[in-house]
Amino acid sequence: MMEISNKTARRLWLHSLGLLSAPTGPLDVAGITHNLGYVQLDTINIISRAHHHIFWSRNQNYREKHLNPALNPRRELFEHFCHDACVLPMEFLPVWKRQFERKAESLGKSSWFSNMSDVAGREEIKARIRQEGALSTHDFDSENTRKDQAWSRPPHKMALDYMWYSGELATCHRRGFIKMYDLAERVYPENLRGQDLPDKTRMDWLCQEALARLQFASNGEVQRFWEAMSAAEVKAWVQSNPPEMVKWRGADGTLHESLARPGLAEQIDALPDPSNRIRILSPFDPLVRDRNRLQKLFGFDYRIEIFVPQAKRLWGYYVYPLLEGDRFIGRIEARADRKTGALNVLNLWAEPGIQWGHGRTKRLDAELSRITRLCECQDIIWHQPKPPSPSPE
Repeated sequence: MMEISNKTARRLWLHSLGLLSAPTGPLDVAGITHNLGYVQLDTINIISRAHHHIFWSRNQNYREKHLNPALNPRRELFEHFCHDACVLPMEFLPVWKRQFERKAESLGKSSWFSNMSDVAGREEIKARIRQEGALSTHDFDSENTRKDQAWSRPPHKMALDYMWYSGELATCHRRGFIKMYDLAERVYPENLRGQDLPDKTRMDWLCQEALARLQFASNGEVQRFWEAMSAAEVKAWVQSNPPEMVKWRGADGTLHESLARPGLAEQIDALPDPSNRIRILSPFDPLVRDRNRLQKLFGFDYRIEIFVPQAKRLWGYYVYPLLEGDRFIGRIEARADRKTGALNVLNLWAEPGIQWGHGRTKRLDAELSRITRLCECQDIIWHQPKPPSPSPE
């Protein structure tokens, strides 16, 4: 069984995620999405929304205006649900019909959706969309009968969500960040929508493609990549399609055994050297999202603290990881104020053992300057001295 070092393991995954080489060259939004598998959507807008930030980290020619045309009119991408709302390549649709079916079955049994409009009510919603064109939840009106439940929603909103999850409706575009729903047949190309693949083919694709992007992974990591299959289904796939195995060193020296993508040795031989630039990453970046994998590989303990009470936060509400080459060197708290045109740097912390000299500060300044173009700011204002604060105990 092949054994790979921690440095090689880190570089393999970074290369697969498009984070090893400099983020330059011609911009291809659909290509970036295909390489990653999906890009998570998120509403929080501190410097830029997560999906814009993720694209920008792979190609710094990206601007926020570049995503919508890939959704509409080009229809290169579509929106649906992995572990959260995301955009996926349109070419994945025949396989992704499996997720429509899974969601329709699970949500149809969920008590959370028991308040949604009934079958007749859902048909009325679709009839309006068919006649009037794409509509948002604000175009409908139904009384919320569960006002005593803080997270409950009106029946029409639940119905729209259900039909979106089940593939009856599709997001054709967004108005700001508001979903516009249309009939699936008016959004999804007929040649893709009409393909009915055997479930074995769809499962094989999901597992193989997850492993191809992860490079090496446990059963659970393969399952959680798309969240479109159960743990039992992945276990059965592994048993019937035994992949190669590999051992790799974690950041703490521990030896782990994982499934490996085919041709991993060739991938290692072709790895480029990492760029030495500092990257400010989104907390929702695919590199950061799986916190356990992140810590095993990089020894970087990161948790987003948006749901942590302020008094209990170790770092801050929305703190960005800092990647340099193939290791994490710190984290930064920054906010864009588009009204004043200022990117405000509130805090900067170095990771233990990281020395922060003039050269590293210069590289961070360069990255801050680059990210101001994404968030349409002109000035960078430091609210503390540039040398980083000591790490919290």
